[in-house]
Amino acid sequence: MRNTMRSTMRTGTLKKHGWQGILATLWKQRISYLFIAPFMICFTLFIVIPIVVANALAFFSFNAISMPTFIGWDNFLAILTQDRIFLQNAIPNTFKFAIIVGPLGYALSFFLAWLIHQLPKRIRDIFTIAIYTPSLSAGIAMSVVWLVIFNGDRVGYLNNILLSLGIVSEPQLWLQDPQYFMNIMIVVSLWASMGVGFLAMLAGLQTVNSELYEAGSIDGISNRLQEIYYITIPSIKPQMLFGAVMSVVGTLKAGAIGTMLAGSPITPQYSGHLITNHIDDFAFIRYELGYSSALSVVLLLIVYASSKLAFRLFATKGDE
Repeated sequence: MRNTMRSTMRTGTLKKHGWQGILATLWKQRISYLFIAPFMICFTLFIVIPIVVANALAFFSFNAISMPTFIGWDNFLAILTQDRIFLQNAIPNTFKFAIIVGPLGYALSFFLAWLIHQLPKRIRDIFTIAIYTPSLSAGIAMSVVWLVIFNGDRVGYLNNILLSLGIVSEPQLWLQDPQYFMNIMIVVSLWASMGVGFLAMLAGLQTVNSELYEAGSIDGISNRLQEIYYITIPSIKPQMLFGAVMSVVGTLKAGAIGTMLAGSPITPQYSGHLITNHIDDFAFIRYELGYSSALSVVLLLIVYASSKLAFRLFATKGDE
């Protein structure tokens, strides 16, 4: 008994000194923590707390008015067994959209970054801004450019061109036809996909040591394709990884493009209905916040699994 008491007192003393050591370290580095405090506060308020609340709310029935009612796993069971739109439309559409837009947008980002890197420095920034700008102003461009292009009357640019060439005999309702809606979403998304991943790759290309290319030419590399495969891509793997993760996350959480094109989260016959549109439908139209939180958890798990796959493909041993 006496030995047990001594051991307990010793453990308590160690814990006390441990906490004191942590507090002393925090106080010693207080200036550093002060600088990162704005980011940590915003990250906690807008990332950590919403994720925790969504995970908790997923086990409740809540309509934003009455008190939440605990229902356990019922929301998740409903997603897997009763939600026909989620299983037959949202999931297939999301993966189709992600499989096409993700790899194509990623490859296009690298290709354009590589092309811009070949330009003289004095005009490189101009092309960078021109290609990056659509990702910043996608909403404005949607209303000013794309909605006008795919307008369903004769004034729409696409209809006007096709009618003048005799390809179609009457205007097509592009944004109301489920046959074309997903394809239009993919085209618009690829146009606006040159985001931070594109900038990261371009920055990575500018850090590659030019001596590596000279050494490669001595070792037998004879063309640009071999340079890209054996030198460029291995040299910018961290930037490639960042671009891959951003591409995965961006395509899986996409949905605003379909909403802006259709005018609501409900696209024509659910042809462009993605998981995020399904979440918006239940959260902001039906006010079933518990169920929409469960859908958000499912999306979070899909994004996590996809990001881990991207890490497997592009990360080095140290990054994992």
